[in-house]
Amino acid sequence: MNKTIRRASVFALLLVFALLVRATWVQFYDGQALADDSKNRRNAIETYSSPLGNIIVAGDSITGSARTKGSDLAYKRTYTDGALYAAVTGYASQSYAPTQLEGIYQDLLNGTDTRLKTLMDTVTDKRADPGNVVTTIDPAVQKAAYDALGDKKGAAVAIDPTTGKILAVVSTPSYDPTSLTDADTAGTAWKKLNADSDKPLTNRALRQPLPPGSTFKLVVAAAALEDGLYSSVDEKTDSPNPYPLPGTTRALENENASAPCENATIRTALQYSCNNVFGKMAVDLGQDKVKAMAEKFGFNDETQDVPVRAYPSVYPSGMDKAQTALTGIGQFDVTATPLQMAMVSAAIANDGEMVTPHMVSEITDSGGDALENYDDRTNTTRIVSSDTAEQLQSAMETVVSKGTGTNAQIPGATVGGKTGTAQHGENNSKTPYAWFTSYAKSGDKEVAVAVMVEQSDAARSEVSGNGLAAPVAKAMMQAAVE
Repeated sequence: MNKTIRRASVFALLLVFALLVRATWVQFYDGQALADDSKNRRNAIETYSSPLGNIIVAGDSITGSARTKGSDLAYKRTYTDGALYAAVTGYASQSYAPTQLEGIYQDLLNGTDTRLKTLMDTVTDKRADPGNVVTTIDPAVQKAAYDALGDKKGAAVAIDPTTGKILAVVSTPSYDPTSLTDADTAGTAWKKLNADSDKPLTNRALRQPLPPGSTFKLVVAAAALEDGLYSSVDEKTDSPNPYPLPGTTRALENENASAPCENATIRTALQYSCNNVFGKMAVDLGQDKVKAMAEKFGFNDETQDVPVRAYPSVYPSGMDKAQTALTGIGQFDVTATPLQMAMVSAAIANDGEMVTPHMVSEITDSGGDALENYDDRTNTTRIVSSDTAEQLQSAMETVVSKGTGTNAQIPGATVGGKTGTAQHGENNSKTPYAWFTSYAKSGDKEVAVAVMVEQSDAARSEVSGNGLAAPVAKAMMQAAVE
């Protein structure tokens, strides 16, 4: 063989080898990435080739699957009372990535979760029958919150303090997830929902932290009692009225100028929502001690999964004393979700112990056998002492019986709460946020709730936690304990 032919043969062999290497690479490495690509329609065709598993509330499916016509996607997701449960379910769409429980448990619901496979499924490489997600949601509490919020822009969360079960998660204005399920019509609905200035796709209950206003005073009071700054909710505090903000020419005043807030006890200060008391208290404690207590309740937790990942509620650091005083009344850079403020009331109501909040009881296979039981996996953490919890309960009950939270009273039930009206905008130029967090006990039934009203039709002068948020909380608590 002459040299030219030999070189050409070697070159040809190298080309063949390169092709084999490339084919192997695509087959075993790039192949999986291509298969998993969201733009690969084969994935959607496979996912919607048969009905999905369901999300369950109180034994009934609030999701379903419907046969399509004239599409290579054989089924599409359907929802019962979709707008009512949108903050729980999220959506499963033929066009967009799933969200909320639909997203977290998408493998279970479409049958690709390996725990669902039987021996025969493994042998035949057949997709398993899909599983189901059983929630902790109480439909009566969920509907009470949704109906009471009505056309207000806001959110509400309810928790069973003794078990950690989340009984309601509502965000308004809501949307119907069914509008996003069909590939042929989802695009129009998606554009409309995203263009809506009220942001209906935002889960305000879990994923929109806002200034909590005076509801945060519960955290400051807990820190003061636990630290020993004050021994009792009925001990007089050292609180000038108004309170001069350290290092400034400004003073922290009270909404009700005639309220008995000078040197008021914690009970009276919660009853009348005295800013001067809690601003001074935060400074006396120092930001580190207030932050430590806030974090015990769940603030600054970036891994708060219920199992939907909640946005962290924030207590800031690196402040001067004037800024620390403002955090004492839930302002400056303090933010919280309704979930977080419901957790505060739940821990106080439960003798100072917090049970891990969760809104899924269990996930099952198609036959109803549990794959995981989350009710058995909760953790209980002591946040404050039993004595501190009892004192705070007593003070919160005073708020409802004769303080700023009277609209939450429920005949025959013990109710404790705290109102909040959080400033919004530069120099409080925009409509304030109305908050209410509370608990109710009746017999062996208990519930803790938090309600936030971001915007309503009420005149600015009429915006208050008692006026707007407390009636929503009352409706939820009644549904839970009666």
